[in-house]
Amino acid sequence: MRRRTWTTALALAVCAGLAPVTAAGATTAPHRPGPLPLERLFDNRAVSDDTAPGAADFDGAGGSLSAQDLTAAGWTPGTRLGVEGARLTWPRTAGAGPDNVRADGQRVRVTGRGDALAFLVAGTGGDAHGSGTVRYADGSRSTYSLTAPDWRTGPLATKSVALPHRNTPGGQLTEKTRLYVVTVPVRSGHRISSVDLPRATGGSPALHVFSLSVRAATTGWTGTWAASPAGYTTVGPWIDRTVRLVVHSSVGGSRVRIRLDNTFASTPVRVGSASVAVQGAGAEARGKPVRLTFRGARGAVLPAGGQAYSDPVGFRVPADTSLLVSFHLPEPVAAAPVHSQAIQTSYVSEPGDHAAEAAGSAYTSTISYWPLLTGVDVGGGPGSVVLLGDSITDGVRSTRDANRRWPNVLATRLLAQSDVPRYGVLNEGISANRVVADRYPGDGVSTDTGGVSALHRLDRDVFSQTSARSVVVFQGVNDVRWGASAEQVVAGLREIARRAHARGLKVIGATITPCEGEALCTAAADAERVAVNGFLRGPGSGFDGVLDFDAVIRDPERPSRMRAEFDSGDHLHPGDAGLAALADSVNLRLLAP
Repeated sequence: MRRRTWTTALALAVCAGLAPVTAAGATTAPHRPGPLPLERLFDNRAVSDDTAPGAADFDGAGGSLSAQDLTAAGWTPGTRLGVEGARLTWPRTAGAGPDNVRADGQRVRVTGRGDALAFLVAGTGGDAHGSGTVRYADGSRSTYSLTAPDWRTGPLATKSVALPHRNTPGGQLTEKTRLYVVTVPVRSGHRISSVDLPRATGGSPALHVFSLSVRAATTGWTGTWAASPAGYTTVGPWIDRTVRLVVHSSVGGSRVRIRLDNTFASTPVRVGSASVAVQGAGAEARGKPVRLTFRGARGAVLPAGGQAYSDPVGFRVPADTSLLVSFHLPEPVAAAPVHSQAIQTSYVSEPGDHAAEAAGSAYTSTISYWPLLTGVDVGGGPGSVVLLGDSITDGVRSTRDANRRWPNVLATRLLAQSDVPRYGVLNEGISANRVVADRYPGDGVSTDTGGVSALHRLDRDVFSQTSARSVVVFQGVNDVRWGASAEQVVAGLREIARRAHARGLKVIGATITPCEGEALCTAAADAERVAVNGFLRGPGSGFDGVLDFDAVIRDPERPSRMRAEFDSGDHLHPGDAGLAALADSVNLRLLAP
């Protein structure tokens, strides 16, 4: 009888989640359940239907996200979301039941090998911070730190999607809400077996997790071309039109895939079909374009803030050659993420799907920017060098349609040598971009295409780039021209170097070139520029090397001014000769990890 009573008590204690009691009356440590799929841990509901806005309580005060807003953004329950190279799933229960977990040390079943964990998150009650643990199949562990910006006040510059409303028990309010994808580094090559979410601290903002995945490390691919989303502008409007973009490869390969990004958007974009070809003359292809597919389908839908990679296809991409990437837009597109300073003529067709046509006769209008397309990868190769910069890297004032940006010249140099691997070169320069301040706010239609700051775009434009091996940071002139102090720029550069090293990248700094004679390049701005350059040249910068572009470009008789033969005429941007001088000065061995 005593044994039955003790057994019954033990069973009740276990069912109740209490510490088991030993026969001697002592307690053992509480049993921790094994890792569970994230959806099994959901304990909070963030999404409500507009007809019942009080049915969810995301923030503890009855606030919630609108199911209708999410549907309008393309975030329907169960949608697979590609963001920053990761694949996440919007909860199938969104709008119908618990759809997220309030992080408090729960152990989540997550498996795979990769270079980062990707979390779809938001904070309530403020920006939520915490540290968690990654557990590997070999028994080792690593820790990570995670910040989930607040769903109402977090920065729009880094959000994955922003929605126009907040639901409350009293009705719907016109107030932006947002969700974020945050990535954290893990031990590359180690198989992950589970992840402990950050543990909650009493009185702190709540950290909500909607989805979690391992971002697979890119193997077997090299980035040959890339461009950064610089803003979200009006286009067309395009209805049943085919866009044919001209881009220039750095390295070649026998397979190809493209990347499309709907960054900064509030609505989805449908791509009906796509193709790739080598450029002939103008919009004409040299040979029949090769059709691309997306997860086996002819086209793809890009949710707001989402991306899509095409499936690998056998196609010989020559090195140092212009390609035509064409995609049909069957439904109205009135605004799109763009890279505004393409310094390249591209084409838009008459009505109809003309992606598979070799002839260029259907392409009757031109554009000078790249919408939606952010990357072209080729099979094989040693990986890529990412160039994070502003208008000088972007190629502003170089000869149009001639591919004389300094990244193009650098790519040609790499192809012609054998001292270091022949890396792909990815140009992530944005005209007017800054290190520590956003030009474009990161949300809504705008005429400003100066991009979000280098700090805010670092994850997207560097860490998630295909097979990135090293990064060159050549920025700061726009910061000092617009009043930033050297201390502010240096702090931003230090942060970039720290975060790049945490991702296993080699990081090279480049000194800021002079610009006396340009309206905003005052003596005060030049003093700040000189101070930043002193930091980069000195010990303890945190960079693995320095490219002294200032020394290459400056007039030795007047160091605050560019040499006349390198000046494009505006005293800020080098012309073709100056850009070539920059590329020719690069010590290629610095680019190798």
